[in-house]
Amino acid sequence: MLKILLSSGILCFWAWACQSQTPASDSLRYLALGDSYTIGTSVDVAERFPMQLAKALQQKGIKIQKPKIIARVGWSTDQLSAAMDRENLAGTSWDLVTLLIGVNNQYRGGSLEQYKLEFENLLKRAIELAGKDKKKVIVLSIPDYGVTPFGQRYQAGRISREIDEFNAANKKISEKYGVAYCDITPISREALKEKDLIAEDLLHPSGEMYERWVELLLGMLRF
Repeated sequence: MLKILLSSGILCFWAWACQSQTPASDSLRYLALGDSYTIGTSVDVAERFPMQLAKALQQKGIKIQKPKIIARVGWSTDQLSAAMDRENLAGTSWDLVTLLIGVNNQYRGGSLEQYKLEFENLLKRAIELAGKDKKKVIVLSIPDYGVTPFGQRYQAGRISREIDEFNAANKKISEKYGVAYCDITPISREALKEKDLIAEDLLHPSGEMYERWVELLLGMLRF
């Protein structure tokens, strides 16, 4: 039995491994839902934050299967939802589910109100996939791409303000459902001065930035 205390409130994350001797059944199952930030656009597979998180847990002696990642560059909330439908996840159960989505809603000028509706629906689905245990779900905030060389070509100030608005919305919804919230946006803004935190495409996070996200996630866990 693994007890994990999450710092956003005094939340407890409990995961039970089956007593079977088969490796697949006594390891944690991790589902990562998102967009380019979850699939790790422009970095090696091993540098994606879900992969780095799984490796960090393994190094702590926690058995965990290879993360299942449902994410693609450019996806907005509706596209992630459609992809989840195609994956036929009904009936599956996961010990940990992370959700990071919304930057493309903002980038395309999507309605904040529509985002709220679609994000809430995704969060409810994430909780369902976690066996209806909200303590197994973690929402990550949207990074601020306004600080990247790509974002600086446009209205960086507007981008940052809108990202804050979208994050205020997803944080409020996360709190409504009692789900842990990992605010990685301040880390993303460190890229304004630390260029090594940006990938070669001048837009997405580098493996080093993802590593900092993982450190923050691990800092929320108490074993």
